[in-house]
Amino acid sequence: QVQLVESGGGLVQPGGSLRLSCAASGSRFSIYTMGWYRQAPGKQRELVATITSRGNTNYRDSVKGRFTISRDNAKNTVYLQMNSLKTEDTALYYCNTPGAEGSVYDWGKGTLVTVSS
Repeated sequence: QVQLVESGGGLVQPGGSLRLSCAASGSRFSIYTMGWYRQAPGKQRELVATITSRGNTNYRDSVKGRFTISRDNAKNTVYLQMNSLKTEDTALYYCNTPGAEGSVYDWGKGTLVTVSS
C-alpha cells in the first residue's frame, strides 16, 4: 500500500526552480508535522524542511531563503518550492513525518532532482 508519493523532480540548470509534491494517504494527515528529506549518493539522508500542522516552518541553513515548504491539508499534500538551485542540491528527495519516519508513513520512492548544466 503506497502511503507517500513524491513527484516533480527533474533535471534543471543551476539557478533554476522546481516544485516538488508529496501526496499522502490516510485520514489524519492534518495532525502531523511533515518534512522533506534528501539523500545524495554516498551521503546520509538529511532533513531539509519541516512544516507543522499549524503551518510553522523550519529549514536547514543551506536552503534557507531559497526553498519554501507548504501544505494543503484538503489535498493531503505537501510541497517544496525550490528556487536558485545549486549543484549541491542534487539528491533523491523524500517526504515523511519527522520523529516517526517509517512508522506513521512508510518511505516512498522519492523524486530525483538533478541540478547540472
